[in-house]
Amino acid sequence: MQLNLTKPICFFDLETTGINITNDRIVEISILKVHPNGKEETYTQRVNPTIPIPIEVTKVHGISDADVADKPTFKEVAKEIHHLIKDSDLGGFNSNRFDIPLLAEEMLRAEIDFDMKNTQSIDVQTIFHKMEQRTLSAAYKFYCDKNLDDAHSAEADTKATYEVLKAQLDRYDVLENDSKFLAEFSSRKKFADFAGFIAYNKDGLECFSFGKHKGKLVTEVLENEPGYFGWLLNADFPLYTKKVLTSIKLRAFNNKLL
Repeated sequence: MQLNLTKPICFFDLETTGINITNDRIVEISILKVHPNGKEETYTQRVNPTIPIPIEVTKVHGISDADVADKPTFKEVAKEIHHLIKDSDLGGFNSNRFDIPLLAEEMLRAEIDFDMKNTQSIDVQTIFHKMEQRTLSAAYKFYCDKNLDDAHSAEADTKATYEVLKAQLDRYDVLENDSKFLAEFSSRKKFADFAGFIAYNKDGLECFSFGKHKGKLVTEVLENEPGYFGWLLNADFPLYTKKVLTSIKLRAFNNKLL
């Protein structure tokens, strides 16, 4: 089954220096852009992370410091990548919890205003886990009856993810061939930021999901405890979380002026 698209979707996968969204960096990115007319574009780029790649991580994806020593930094290719994905929805395997948040951090560090407000995100892993509870290699074997021989190669993982989603649409009648439906189906709890520090309550209002103010409205906390905003901006939170907090604060300020 081919995807029923109203706009392009970019399936992508990252190989990184680790799994810390705030501190780790991209060492390889692969993007498969699928257009509504079925046209496909592939982009793969290794990146110098500017920090060492731990040996134990190299053992997983096979990329060493020497492999990326002469590669461009993410900042040097950020505009090119943003140009490729900015008109598209996003898809990946565990992308909502890892790849998209880390990509957002890299974009913001490169001074590119990365925003997901008008972008759907389809997490194929979530669909898989809701239906079968397994890994990408197992998903590829289960749905496509193929072995993922190059697991942890960004390009192989990206292509496998795309093939698995198409096979999922063929297998499950409950799934609608629509990006918005698939994004909602593959999402977990709704958060205003990628890292899950700011959640939406039942009324659709932003609340803190951690710490002493867990469950409280962000606007009320920032108004009643102004110093907390400064602490958040200076603490070790993801850049995208800080961007969302700043946006909420500015929105509240502008509403007071109306």
